[in-house]
Amino acid sequence: MTTSAARLGTWLYSQPYILLPTTAASWGGNIVLGRVAAGHIPPLALAQMRWIGAFVILALIFWPKVRQDLSVIRRHLPIVLLLSFVGITLYNSLAYVGLQYTQAVNGALMQSTAPFWIALWSLILFRDRLTPGQIGGIVLSSIGVLAIITEGDPARLTELTVNPGDLYLVAAMACYALYATLLRKRPPIHPMSFLVIAIGLGGLMLMPATAMEMASGFVMQADGQTLLTLAYVVLIATILAYICFNRGVELIGPNRAGPFFHLIPVVASLVAIVFLGEAFRLYHAIGYALILSGIFLAQRFSR
Repeated sequence: MTTSAARLGTWLYSQPYILLPTTAASWGGNIVLGRVAAGHIPPLALAQMRWIGAFVILALIFWPKVRQDLSVIRRHLPIVLLLSFVGITLYNSLAYVGLQYTQAVNGALMQSTAPFWIALWSLILFRDRLTPGQIGGIVLSSIGVLAIITEGDPARLTELTVNPGDLYLVAAMACYALYATLLRKRPPIHPMSFLVIAIGLGGLMLMPATAMEMASGFVMQADGQTLLTLAYVVLIATILAYICFNRGVELIGPNRAGPFFHLIPVVASLVAIVFLGEAFRLYHAIGYALILSGIFLAQRFSR
């Protein structure tokens, strides 16, 4: 790596307002792919291969750092196991199972509940309270999410039906919000060491459930669509997104990072406009403006 590239990488790694939107963009695509993969790839198998693929790639690159940090990891094993279980094993498994039974629109709406869950966990666990500016920002950006999802017509909310898939997605977001809130307790090790160990342990804890799914006869279809889906979820939705999210939370904290989840429906709608030929409507502009204004308000008037 050249000196200029290393300098650029170091600078980017310290820019939460680049890292967190990158995370939202990665996960916006993951919701769409998770819905497309429904019935094509078993949900737990998709999650399992996501973690195995990411672990192998990261371990090949960063195992020397993991070795250096092993003694610290052993001393902090309980919190590492908890973070791995809620943020790796449970979160993605529940999300992929939920997307088997619901629409991508519902998925984006359920994922937008993350800031509220983060605020709740922060209050329960650490007595952190949102500032009025953060509350206003979350509410404003939430209205922007609804403007996009309902296509500017609030009456469309009455057409959305709640099904078991939505409940799985809400549970998934509650788990990931707990992971985000507890990141402040992660051991003092290299961030890539933590990511390698967390993904590896999370994948191991998922194996019994994956084995039960395979025994039920739900098998994966091996074709080009499967390979492309796996490539995206391993490289983009896992490796890139988790590096960016973990660092973003480290830099500005979970409550300020939470509103960036509201960028996920923005990404999904932009994908539909650019790649699927959908028309750009006034409600898109209004929704984008409200979401960006809410995020700015939450950052500007935080403690």
